[in-house]
Amino acid sequence: MQLRYNYRAYPDAPQRGALARAFGCARVVWNDCLRDRRQAHAAGLAYVTSAELSRLRITQAKRTEERAWLADVSAVVLQQSLRDLDTAYQNFFDSITGKRRGRKVGPPRYKSKKDTRQSIRLNTNAFSLRENGTVYVAKVGHLKVTWSRRLPAAPTSLTVTKDGCGRYFLSFVVDTRPDVLPEAQTDTGIDLGLSAFAILSDGTKISAPRFLRRAERKLKRLQRDLSRKQKGSKNRAKARIKVARQHARVADRRRDFHHQASTRIIRDNQAVYVEDLAVSGLARTRLAKSVHDAGWSAFVAMLEYKAARHGRTFARVDRAFPSSQVCSACGFRDGPKPLHVREWTCSACGTVHDRDHNAARNLLCEGRRIVAAGRAETLNACGAPVRRAPVPAQRGEAGSPRKGQTTQAGIPGL
Repeated sequence: MQLRYNYRAYPDAPQRGALARAFGCARVVWNDCLRDRRQAHAAGLAYVTSAELSRLRITQAKRTEERAWLADVSAVVLQQSLRDLDTAYQNFFDSITGKRRGRKVGPPRYKSKKDTRQSIRLNTNAFSLRENGTVYVAKVGHLKVTWSRRLPAAPTSLTVTKDGCGRYFLSFVVDTRPDVLPEAQTDTGIDLGLSAFAILSDGTKISAPRFLRRAERKLKRLQRDLSRKQKGSKNRAKARIKVARQHARVADRRRDFHHQASTRIIRDNQAVYVEDLAVSGLARTRLAKSVHDAGWSAFVAMLEYKAARHGRTFARVDRAFPSSQVCSACGFRDGPKPLHVREWTCSACGTVHDRDHNAARNLLCEGRRIVAAGRAETLNACGAPVRRAPVPAQRGEAGSPRKGQTTQAGIPGL
């Protein structure tokens, strides 16, 4: 199983300059190789191979006056940028031919130096961990790192990233074994919502923290200050960093909340069943800001890979399953209900239901049926079988395909 461990790095001024050169050289190699392939395709020529691009755009380019500065960075950075381009093309080809499940993937695009996120990838030939706690990166130096936790094994690759607010991160990919937890005696169904972030089938409610809503007042002030600065000025650059830092603070708080909640659920339950929500569709409604603020997709992805890591059962219930229409006490389907109806009484047995708690209990029963039946297809509201929703596969550093089947132990992710 591959896991990714992220740590904050604090390069000094010369190291920041060296990293900026590495980011720029990797971006130039990507754009040059992408341009060659696009021009060859427009001219009706054959697909330009990676070996030819490596010879033209890396080896020979270093000997020219226009690209002589490519020699200032490690050759591993340039070769990895070309490999990432190959992976992007392969994902595009697999998507249009049907080998890659899920959404269609577009062709690679040019990179800009104005992108909020800059990154380079390195293999073990270009970095090493030192005994004094620093990380040596070729032609950059020894980076000071804050080790929040120990690496379980020797890393196989490193990604150095700079985000929009100027922070640097080191992301290590490590091959580890699953850490199976002791078997629990309970399982749970989870209904995700906006008024409450998650409602478990046992009645537990996890309140929605609404980090973005709570930070809106300060964000509004910072954004107003940014709009008043002259474009291209240093004051505008400082104001932009302030806005980016506030957004990063919101994202960090949301991610920490997701990790704590998902870890607690996985440790307390042997099996977890979650509804497969159409987040992309809900994000185009009037509830878009609240949906993005909740971060359901990231939370479900954490549940999935943590279930795989700790030996738990994880399954998705199709979004077409009428969890809010069926009485969890007698099984009578009472019909659709608008969102403002939070409590309802079953017309068959008279049981008074909380809408979210009843949905969580129905998800638990449906999840048990799916696992017991070998993950058979879920019936939709009309009683007809529907196709299973795509499940994320194990993620590589440059992207990964998405598979259409669900496994009991989940999918190992980074």
